[in-house]
Amino acid sequence: MRVLGIETSCDETGVALYDSERGLLSDALYSQVKMHAEYGGVVPELASRDHVRKLLPLIREVMAKAELELKDLDAVAYTSGPGLIGALMVGASTGRALALGLGVPAIAVHHMEGHLLAPMLEDNPPAFPFVALLVSGGHTQLVSVKGIGQYELMGESLDDAAGEAFDKAAKMLGLDYPGGPLIAKLAEQGTPGRYRFPRPMTDRPGLDFSFSGLKTFTLNTANAERDENGQIDAQTMADIAFAFEEAVVETLAIKCRRALQQTGMKQLVIAGGVSANKRLRERLDEVVRKEKSGLFYARPEFCTDNGAMIAYAGCQRLLAGQQADLTIIARPRWPMDTLESI
Repeated sequence: MRVLGIETSCDETGVALYDSERGLLSDALYSQVKMHAEYGGVVPELASRDHVRKLLPLIREVMAKAELELKDLDAVAYTSGPGLIGALMVGASTGRALALGLGVPAIAVHHMEGHLLAPMLEDNPPAFPFVALLVSGGHTQLVSVKGIGQYELMGESLDDAAGEAFDKAAKMLGLDYPGGPLIAKLAEQGTPGRYRFPRPMTDRPGLDFSFSGLKTFTLNTANAERDENGQIDAQTMADIAFAFEEAVVETLAIKCRRALQQTGMKQLVIAGGVSANKRLRERLDEVVRKEKSGLFYARPEFCTDNGAMIAYAGCQRLLAGQQADLTIIARPRWPMDTLESI
């Protein structure tokens, strides 16, 4: 089955073609980062308009790369939520209309299920069951995964997601948007031990997260180091970035270890944009070795939003006989534990 995947939940337009027998045939991605950087964050209306401009050209590009035509498609998968309502509507309406015009099935895909299943696109994919850490700009969740659609939420952030905390901490240091990768790069030059930031909610039982207090601590530390001109010297900025990143990474690692111990599972999957963080991967690799478990994640380009994960997730549900009706639905909020299991 050849499935076209469409992702437009936020500020990346992703399209990919997945074949159930041959694997990923082609993919393309357009990022709006430069446009939104001017405003210090994603502007929803601008994101929607850019998806309108870029989606059809990307579909043509993906089909050309695979040396196939639209009539060769067996189905279309599109992100239905969660995400920005306008951006979602662009992908959902295009995907549903395309499927209707071609006379093929369509499937509405949950964005975070796409992230969760992205490591399945790798040569050495995880097997069910496993613990998944979904960590991105909008979500930080620990999920027990026993199969596709068989999800149990074990813990989540009570306030900001980890990725959002990275971006806000970067803004406090005067770094551009998106700040997460810039914080990580700056932290590589940091001095270990100069600062120690708190590890929120690790001194109590449970698997929930909280990063708002860590942001406040970062802001207070940065303000205390500013000179009379409001500037922070380069090494101090790097040291603050290092301490912040270590606090987030260590907090995530502690909770992941608890989740593995509580469930008795031997596989840990990390997915979402922050799963590309080099220090997080290193620290979680230490955790799984101690727990005699395995660590799985997608290649960096499939950690952020992309069409390949939507095409794969949609293909699995279509193969199980699921498909969408003619209704075009965009779901800004959509709990993953409400999904149908297959």
